[in-house]
Amino acid sequence: MHTTTSTINTPASVATQFGIGENVSREKMSSFDLLDLVNAARKEFGESEVRRNDFTARCRDELDGEYYETFVVRNQRGPASEALMLTRDHCLLISMRESKAVRRSVVSKINALSQPRELSRMDLIQLAFEAEQQRLQLTIQVEAQASKIHSMENLFKEGMTHTQFCKGLNGVNVMQVGKFLEGRSWLYNESKSGLRFRVASYARDKYMTEHQHEVTPHGREPFVSFTPVLLKKGAVRLYDLYLAGELPMKKTWDGLFTHDKALRAA
Repeated sequence: MHTTTSTINTPASVATQFGIGENVSREKMSSFDLLDLVNAARKEFGESEVRRNDFTARCRDELDGEYYETFVVRNQRGPASEALMLTRDHCLLISMRESKAVRRSVVSKINALSQPRELSRMDLIQLAFEAEQQRLQLTIQVEAQASKIHSMENLFKEGMTHTQFCKGLNGVNVMQVGKFLEGRSWLYNESKSGLRFRVASYARDKYMTEHQHEVTPHGREPFVSFTPVLLKKGAVRLYDLYLAGELPMKKTWDGLFTHDKALRAA
């Protein structure tokens, strides 16, 4: 027997029926589907049905020496079943073992499945409608992305703090953003009595960095002060969180995002 290849498919149905359904081949059919055709014809002409295992063995015997592929369907209620992926010629060859009436019925159905289906006027209208819907959806996405990029270019400047950046986002409660970023491990509070944010290791050099400068208070020892600063990637991430509605917002927010207001003004 010629070498066969084995492929595994996990969906409940892996059959391809000569042009039936979406994304299927017009050249192959599973032995399970061929068996459905055979048993339907047998029932029509008063003959007993063939069990799946017996039919698989019959296919292997008939195709001894032929090249074919196999696949496995994993059943939820029983053991996995192995089947053959058959070409149209294989199906016709295996059908020859049936009685004349059954054979004629099966061959007729195989031939019918092999014929390309002509699209009706309604099919063409539906295809045109779906194509237009996809085009409009793509246009909306492109315009939204362009607006988002434009807003980001106007909002973000190098050296900005998270507070300065969020002041440009319509509706954001700027006073709560620091605590929000602390909750997301971007910042941590190094003060025990107040708020003195530092950049946490999670966000350092990824979303944020720190600017430092020396402070010299009158009559006291100088010390170094750290200011958390947004990096561009951090600004983009904050803006995405803003558009997703995850930033802390004011109770008086009008429901519009910054880019929405820019679009309406335009």
